[in-house]
Amino acid sequence: MQALLVLCTCPDEASAARIAQALVAERLAACVTRLPGARSVYRWQGAIEQADEVQLLIKTARAGFEPLRTRLAALHPYAVPEILALPVEAGHAPYLDWLAAQVAPPSD
Repeated sequence: MQALLVLCTCPDEASAARIAQALVAERLAACVTRLPGARSVYRWQGAIEQADEVQLLIKTARAGFEPLRTRLAALHPYAVPEILALPVEAGHAPYLDWLAAQVAPPSD
């Protein structure tokens, strides 16, 4: 299983909490860490903007990235949300095993 770390910023804690809960509940992510206090500077529609945001660190498996990307885009309030997937080159094996189990379909 190839793990991914997906980065996504949200405009506020409420949207970050809602997105994190949905992604974990739907088994699209094993864990979502919310980091408040991010300050982004970016160009939007020709102007330099600044915004306080909440950074999401989404832990998932590469095989599930497309469903996660689709759902994240649908849940997100931004017209163009940040969705960046970074490969995890190495990690603690027990954690990676846990991650894989959390995003696998439930076995009944």
